[in-house]
Order: sequence, then structure tokens, then C-alpha cells
Amino acid sequence: MIRNPILPGFNPDPCICRKGGDYYLAVSSFEWFPGIPIYHSRDLKNWELYTHVLTDDTVVDLKKLPSAKGIWAPSLTYSEQDDLFYVVYGVMNSMNARYFDVDNFIITAKDIKGPWSEPVYLHSSGFDASILHDVDGKKWIVSLEWETREGYEKPGAICLVEYSTENKEIVGYPKRIWTGGTDRGCIEAPHLTKRGDYYYIMCAEGGTGYGHSVTMGRAKNVWGPYEKDPMNPIVTSIPGDFYERHDPDHLKPKYFNPDSVLQKSGHGSYVETPFGEVYLVHLCARPFVPELRCTLGRETAIQKMAWTADGWLRMEDGSNLAKEYVPESQLPEYPVNEIPLFDHFDSGELGIQYYAPRIMPKHFADVKARPGYVRIRGQESRASLNKVSILARKLTSVYATVTTKMEFMPEVPQHSAGLILYYDNMNYVNLRKYYSETLGQSALSIIHLENGEKAELLSTRVPVNDVPIYMRLNIRERQLWFEWSYDGKVYTRIGNDFDTTKFSDEYSRYGEFTGSFVGLTCADHVKHQHYADFDFFEYIADGINK
Repeated sequence: MIRNPILPGFNPDPCICRKGGDYYLAVSSFEWFPGIPIYHSRDLKNWELYTHVLTDDTVVDLKKLPSAKGIWAPSLTYSEQDDLFYVVYGVMNSMNARYFDVDNFIITAKDIKGPWSEPVYLHSSGFDASILHDVDGKKWIVSLEWETREGYEKPGAICLVEYSTENKEIVGYPKRIWTGGTDRGCIEAPHLTKRGDYYYIMCAEGGTGYGHSVTMGRAKNVWGPYEKDPMNPIVTSIPGDFYERHDPDHLKPKYFNPDSVLQKSGHGSYVETPFGEVYLVHLCARPFVPELRCTLGRETAIQKMAWTADGWLRMEDGSNLAKEYVPESQLPEYPVNEIPLFDHFDSGELGIQYYAPRIMPKHFADVKARPGYVRIRGQESRASLNKVSILARKLTSVYATVTTKMEFMPEVPQHSAGLILYYDNMNYVNLRKYYSETLGQSALSIIHLENGEKAELLSTRVPVNDVPIYMRLNIRERQLWFEWSYDGKVYTRIGNDFDTTKFSDEYSRYGEFTGSFVGLTCADHVKHQHYADFDFFEYIADGINK
């Protein structure tokens, strides 16, 4: 059996495609670089982080964008006609006054690992744009047109426009073609596919929260009219009918289903194997209960599907409730490379699993300056939206132990470095070594930001020598705490417990849609030059279940 989620941790808005025997899956990355992670599998069960699409932060500038903005819902497709991979992505610049100012782009590559073409601007008509490669060679862009006018249903309707590969621009203006297959409201995430005589439109409805779902419609003309699947929604965490077209809020916690392991199931994309099997990937979440807070963010799950005799897509078991366990494909099992638990930083290259907010990690993290270490150059505060030195990986379990060994000699109070749990620039907790003027020497203490309110926990301050120091973060479901050591054997606890649930989509007032990270950090608020050397980074997650 396949166990869900297949991609635990912050991996939302999955889009899957196939080239030959290889299956590729793209997810959203929001304000994090490198952007648009691509996962690879040959059996739809075992997945590896394979590459990233966006690696140039001068071409895609995310600096100064608030949390949860940036790269939304990439559409990854492979066109056999062109022998090209296509990625359509949006850069969400602002959600002020609910205008949702987004720019949508398209890029191509012969190889999934690139190089990718220069971005071509499509439009700013809405988000979750994707592309259909029609059998006649035409290209169609489908997206949610965000509605801003008073008196109109929000968030809007699904729109279609032709794309000219010759002129590299859309043909005319997007036109509305679909308002949904249910009355759950909050339609988004459209994907168009062609099968037989029909064009199929797959959308998410109900908001990317507890009323989320996957729905479908079909038409014999790409412009419609589209008929609703009579069994909509085809995948969800909360079966049944409800009317929410009047409520544009996406979260809708009242639809939490205590009988479902996977919550928020929706935003789907499907693929067919050579055996005629159909699998659909979708986002999901596993909240703390009763708080309904998703520290790991929105994750990726997979469901086995089948086409009915009358041409509709259904879950293979005949239900529409997203399952934790799913039958495996007939594809032969194909083991993949896993991210190492222990990173010695001795390969000469920074691991593919590392990310940084808004800038590429290479700007501040160097694994060649001192072989066997990663040297992190300090920049702005961790609350900044600009240039922050946080080298982090995704938290994939709420049972985890994170350890590092650091060499750092702070010279002024504006120098600090250490270990961090980071949800966004307004919510993090950081065990740091810094220079204490009060003590006249180096010290350890904890800084905690909770929805932008900074707590410098001086009660945790302890003087330390300028020698290598081990730091450890322990996450045990709802509680997390820090420890430190001189020898890596005997650890001393520092500070009290923190509430893991608060590092979540639902608790954050300034961000949403992402997930928690753990990592290494350094700051130099004076000259952006002082650095810390980290000997290793160990991340041990105890399975994917809570």
C-alpha cells in the first residue's frame, strides 16, 4: 500500500505529469528559494526531491514580499508534440484589500533539470494558471479570474484564453467558462485535460481549508458549456453537500471531519500509467486537534482513481473520501535516494534539501570556505523581508530532533547565530549565541517572535565559552524545547517549552499557506560580514505520522 501523505511537510498545490516511465510532481514554494520543487518517481510510491525550477533570484525577485506571497500553484506539464516541459506559475505580489495582484508566467525546458527558458509574461487576470496542450497544437491557459467588484460572487470564475507560442503572448482577453461543479464556493486550481471527445476541467472548490475538494466538469468544446460531474466532489475530506458561495473565506474550520485522517483534501491533478491506471495527487493537512492548527502546513497525498463506463473520474473504491492508505500501482517498485539524516557538509555542494526565505542560499551559505563545514554569513534580522541568513529544511514530522555543532565568536551585540524553528518572519523561536554586554562575554539565550511580538527571554541567558557548542531542538508533538552541550554527550536544557501548534497556518496573523522549517541561522546587523561555521546538521524525524 501507499501511505499518505507521500510528501509530508510543506508541499502544497501538487501538479503531476509523466514523460515515459518517469513521473514528476511540482509544488508551490511561496517566498522560499530555490523555487518550485520537483519530485520524481517511477512507481508513484517512492518519491525523491529531484530538482528546482526557479534558481535565479534576480529573474524572480521575491525580496520584500510578505509571507505567503511569492510563487503560487505551479502547473507542470509535458508536451509530447513539442518534447518540452512547461511550467506556468504565478508570483503573488499583494493581497491588500483582497485585490490579489499576481503576475503569471510560462517557461519551458527540454530536460526537467533545465536549463529553463526566460519567463514569458502571460497575464495578471488571476491565479492558479495552468496550460492545456490540445491535440490540434493549440495551447490554452486556464485560471481563476479574481473578482474584485461589489455585488459579484467571490472569489470569481474560471477563465480561458488561447496562448500563441509564436508570438509568446495570449490571444485576446480571458473569458469566463466555469463557475464550479458544486455550491461549496471558492473555486480555484483549474486544470484542463483532453480525453476522447471531451475536455475535462478539474478544479478545487470549498476553499483551501476544511471544506476543500476536487471537482470536475466536461464539455465537447474547450469553451464549453461544461456539464457538472453528477457525483461532485470526486475527492474531499468532508463528503456531502453544502452551500458556501456567499462566503469567500477559505479556511472554514466548521467543516473539520473528525473521521478523516487527511484534512483539507483538494487541489488535484491526475496522471495515467501505461497500464491504464489513474492516480490523482492533491493537497491535504494533518492538524493538531482540537486546535485545528497545521504546523506542517499543507502536504501532498495521492489517491487511486478509475474512469467509469460513462466517462467520469472516480476514486477506485467508489467513495470520495481521501484515504490514508492507497493501493499501489502495477509499476515495479523503484527505490529512490532519500535526503540524508546527517549532513557533514563535506560533499562540496550544498544539499538540495536546503531553502532560504526570499533569496538563494548560495548568497550567504558556503560549503567550500572551510571543508566539512557550512559557513553562514550574517545579514539582516530574522524578522526582515529582505536578506535573511536562514539555511533551513522542511519540517516533516511533529516528532523530530534537530542537532548541530557550531563555532561562532560574536564581537558585538548585533552578532548572533544558532538554531531556529521558523514558520515565517513574524513567528519563530531561535536559540542563539551572541555577545552580551551585561555579562561582558558570549552567551546563549532564546528569542521568540509570536505574531510579530518579540520576546527576548533574558531568563534563559547563560554565559558560554568561545568554543564549539552543540545545539539541539526537540519537537514532541505539542511541545518543543532547546538544549545545548559542550561535548555533544551531556545536554543541558535551556528555557521552557514552546507551543508547537502556534507555528502554523491557522495561528499566524501575517502569513498562511506555507509550513514550518528548521535550520541554521546567523545575523550581523552591523556590516553583514560576520559568520558562523556549522560542522553538521542532523535532522531525525520519527515517521510521518503524528
